[in-house]
Amino acid sequence: MKKRGLSPISPAISPPLLHPLLESETGTVRKKWRGRLPLALLYPNTYPLAVSNLGFQLLYRLLNNFDHIVCERFVYPQDSEPFRSLESSRPLSDFPLVFGSISFEHDFPRLAAMLVAGGVEPYAVHRGNKINAGSPLVVLGGVGVFMNPEPLASFADLMVIGEAEAVLPQLIAELSNPADRTELLQRIGTTLAGCYVPGGYHFQYDGDGRVREITAAAGLPPRVRKVVLETTDQAAHSELLSPDAELGMYMTELGRGCSRGCRFCAAGFIYRPPRLWDGDAVLAGLKARPAGVDRVGLLGMEMSDGETLDRIAGYLQENSCSLSFSSLRADRISDQLLELLSRSGLKSVAIAPDGSSQRLRQVINKGLSEQDLLAAAVALVEAGIYTLKLYVMIGLPTETEQDLDELINLIHKIRDKILPLGRKRGRVCEIILSVNSFVPKPWTPFQYLSFGGLDQKTAARQRNSNTAVSSLKQKIKYLKKNLSRVANLHIKVDRPERVLSQAVFSRADRRIAPVLLDIGTGKYSFKQAMKAHGLNSWEYAIRPRSADELFCWQVVDHGITEGYLYRELEKALAGRSTLPCDTAVCRRCGVCNEAAVA
Repeated sequence: MKKRGLSPISPAISPPLLHPLLESETGTVRKKWRGRLPLALLYPNTYPLAVSNLGFQLLYRLLNNFDHIVCERFVYPQDSEPFRSLESSRPLSDFPLVFGSISFEHDFPRLAAMLVAGGVEPYAVHRGNKINAGSPLVVLGGVGVFMNPEPLASFADLMVIGEAEAVLPQLIAELSNPADRTELLQRIGTTLAGCYVPGGYHFQYDGDGRVREITAAAGLPPRVRKVVLETTDQAAHSELLSPDAELGMYMTELGRGCSRGCRFCAAGFIYRPPRLWDGDAVLAGLKARPAGVDRVGLLGMEMSDGETLDRIAGYLQENSCSLSFSSLRADRISDQLLELLSRSGLKSVAIAPDGSSQRLRQVINKGLSEQDLLAAAVALVEAGIYTLKLYVMIGLPTETEQDLDELINLIHKIRDKILPLGRKRGRVCEIILSVNSFVPKPWTPFQYLSFGGLDQKTAARQRNSNTAVSSLKQKIKYLKKNLSRVANLHIKVDRPERVLSQAVFSRADRRIAPVLLDIGTGKYSFKQAMKAHGLNSWEYAIRPRSADELFCWQVVDHGITEGYLYRELEKALAGRSTLPCDTAVCRRCGVCNEAAVA
């Protein structure tokens, strides 16, 4: 029997009074329901990931800051966990407002499954006009939504395009005024920035699935402009701490977006303009940590300047805090940061070459040389690091076997430089090479490209995904074979056939909704669901896009000038770099409300 999709969620018959994991949390908000408007906040993944997600935690606090709102969380249950709210163990059908925070494409089917398991009609068009418990207003947001809202559009009454701090005050005020669904959505869609009402937009497709026209209902804007938080006095930080968290530390963000403009990275474009919080705001976020918490994680170290990092490092040293982070930019390692790493006892650090060769790093606009990577490896090992992680992508545009050979040589060079350092201190350093298949993302210069790294002619000729997946598998096999004899090297790879579904969901339109629902409820596997609904992975993941093609995600307006992303693609293919964003003077992409410069 073929393996199908996710296991369906089974509601508990006798739910416990309180989710057991909450007993060890710090800062949990619990409110009485009497006289307050109940709001369910969904995170379509498991509790350890939910309680580690800074955006989800921030949204939870912001919603509970409204005196007349009581917000309770729902997470995707593990094993025999009940599908009930974490705070009071109530069913989803008790809530007239349901919010969902979406970060990743692989969570799309889980969101659909959670609605069904909670007794909520999954498709917005089938919900009654009256908003109440059992027939709630479903509002979806998060980076997964404002990158491309269309895969989940059929499940949402309303979608938030942008950052919560800039939208919630006005939105909650509107949702607090009683009205029927049609009237409320029309009012919000026509008056509030950053609010997208999917039911008010019609998409026309041609025979190959290309979007030909996007039509908005009367009064609704042709495109929904993203809204962002311009500045803050206190950086976003952990609101809840739990030993069950995937990331067991107190987290603080250093800013939003990234000025580097790596051409594969959606965050570098949809979070424009990049905003680096000043040192006072970051320190204010760090100072909000509970007493006795001394393990700190910093988000956004890739974009921070050396002066800010040194100031943070000084504060952490003065307060006897240890440091952790997801990855570190190889050309941003200062002496003070190294000293803090050494004192923190951190044994594992990741750096991301991303491209396997110097040429490919030029193509993706990474801005890192081989010398940067070698120097970073030596400095980190000298600071006491025992495990060095390297993140690279395969399937990037123009990638060849020669690029992979350069990666193989780089691994040997790194090992040769750090091996004597490890021997000197009596412990050999390990290298973990994480090899990941590149997925083209909306709102990047690479949104026009094919999954699998296929050139345009090959991608257009092949009407299925087999060649793309096979090409990635061959590259993984090549790397494993040629690195098999390197001691103390561990290679971690993804499975290209699984990444294919992410590539499909990333650039999908709302026709994918029944596929997500069938996967989420366990009816079909991804491949079975696509076939059952007459959809082809090639159409979404492989088919090359033209410069003038209209994309479904262009119903969102990120402020990027038309044609800019394609010009960046042309520069990539020519091996030309683009300088990092300087919002004081740069007007290239148009986000800073000035005419773009050629």
